[in-house]
Amino acid sequence: MTPRHTANTPLYLQLLQRLKTCFPGPVSEPVLDGYFIHTVSRFLDRVDDLKSAAPILGRSRRADYQNELGLKFPEETATVEQVTGLLAEYCQGMPIWAHPNSQVNVIPPTTIPSITAFVAAAIYNPNIIWDEYSARFAEAEIQTVSLVSDLVGYDPQLAGGVFTFSGTGTNFYGCKLGLEKVLGGKAMEEGVREDVKIVSSAASHYSRLNVSGWLGVGMKNLVTIPTTNNNDMSLPHLEEYLRRALDAGEKVGVIIATMGTTDAFGLDDLGAIVRLRDQLAREYLLPQPPHIHADAVIGWAWSVFKDYDFQANPLGFKARTLKALRHSLGRLGDLAQADSLGIDFHKTGYAPYLSSLFMVKDRRDLACLSREPEEMPYLYHFGSYHPGIFTLECSRPGSGALAAYANIRLLGKQGYRVLIGHAVEMAEMLRERLEAYPFIQVVNDRNFGPVTLFRAYPPGVDAEAAWRREVKDPAYRKELEAHNFYNRRVFQLTHDWAMRGEGVLLSWTDAYRHARYGREEGPPIAALKSYILSPWTDAAAVDMVARQVAEARNAMESER
Repeated sequence: MTPRHTANTPLYLQLLQRLKTCFPGPVSEPVLDGYFIHTVSRFLDRVDDLKSAAPILGRSRRADYQNELGLKFPEETATVEQVTGLLAEYCQGMPIWAHPNSQVNVIPPTTIPSITAFVAAAIYNPNIIWDEYSARFAEAEIQTVSLVSDLVGYDPQLAGGVFTFSGTGTNFYGCKLGLEKVLGGKAMEEGVREDVKIVSSAASHYSRLNVSGWLGVGMKNLVTIPTTNNNDMSLPHLEEYLRRALDAGEKVGVIIATMGTTDAFGLDDLGAIVRLRDQLAREYLLPQPPHIHADAVIGWAWSVFKDYDFQANPLGFKARTLKALRHSLGRLGDLAQADSLGIDFHKTGYAPYLSSLFMVKDRRDLACLSREPEEMPYLYHFGSYHPGIFTLECSRPGSGALAAYANIRLLGKQGYRVLIGHAVEMAEMLRERLEAYPFIQVVNDRNFGPVTLFRAYPPGVDAEAAWRREVKDPAYRKELEAHNFYNRRVFQLTHDWAMRGEGVLLSWTDAYRHARYGREEGPPIAALKSYILSPWTDAAAVDMVARQVAEARNAMESER
């Protein structure tokens, strides 16, 4: 409703007075403060009313995005109550990541302190390009970098880092540093004037395509190294490529080591990659060895087990869980050997999106990305923290840094050990259940993380024998493609049941890897995927996964 215009008060001032109630008060004022708290509380009540037995809020619906294109910008203002009610409706159909029956990709529930950190940042809107604009939010970033350095094994006195826009952002920063180093620091000023190679495994995150394209390197200069059956980069193939490239005089700027692939939790042998890089640098007298960036956005959290007493096992994990944790730590204990790291607190760190941290072993490397302060005349006149001089972003929210700091202080090593250990223990329990069915094959059985990839097979097909042929027998190609379709149908049935609150919500991947026919790449291999991160996932939820796959298979047979 538009306030009535009076002769003494301009209309805009009347409207402004009402709009002030749409903001938190700048000074302590009981009425405005109470209204703010009540509004947020009422919103949370409305969202809470959407919860049910299903692992989603309310009901899911198929959006008609084409129809949304005809919307018109509103003319009149609305009330806070109207809009917050509308926002609650937009939560409809959203998965509840904390639900025990939610086993979808690598998205965790978020802790209360990390949520509070985002609330604080949303209210006070810090920009950590400069401590003048972010006060102690900037301090939280510096402290978090120091704490994580200590965790992974970097020297906190030498290391550096900044929070950025995503795991893609951490890869972007890592590759940009590698380019600057190999091109003698000229790319920032002169651009990329010659071919430079970025090397990663075939199982690495697809953001490698974004990074190579957006950096101007070009996707044709992205070199993909085949993976082993354990979903890690093949070291013989890597060495073969590097020698061939160096013999030809090509420049290799970056090697990305993936420390926890998104689908299978494959772990590249970072230590061996670093040793190979160093050996070739000496052998070829390289003035600048390739920069090694560890994409550890998922696997970084396993660092909390570096000093865990596996012999005494004070937390009481089962033997199979201990074996899985130790196996993963065999690779993830080497993170300090990387020149730079990517870390996502919004994955295995249990913080909200976005909370991504880019780390460098030597903060002096960041000078490769610096601009002159004179080029930013309205910034950095005082204060002592000016990361905006070298960051890609000209605006960086303080939410991710404060949320990460909050969770480190909340959980510590012990809390993270409990959460990660529980996720792995539930995943190992799931594998035990699945292995009991002769028609189900776990296909990442040597990747010991919270994710389990598996395939179901029709009656009359031996799962293990079929799987062995699918991976490497070109004569079995048609059967592989038929089994992909079969598993897609299993996933669709289980997904429909889960959305009605009658099962576990799983993930699906069209190509967790490709078949390998000698040196030739074969068709993609699809798989159902359980990704456990919720502390509420228990044995009942695990049992339900195996049971519902069997039921879906039976339902498909009855349809024939």
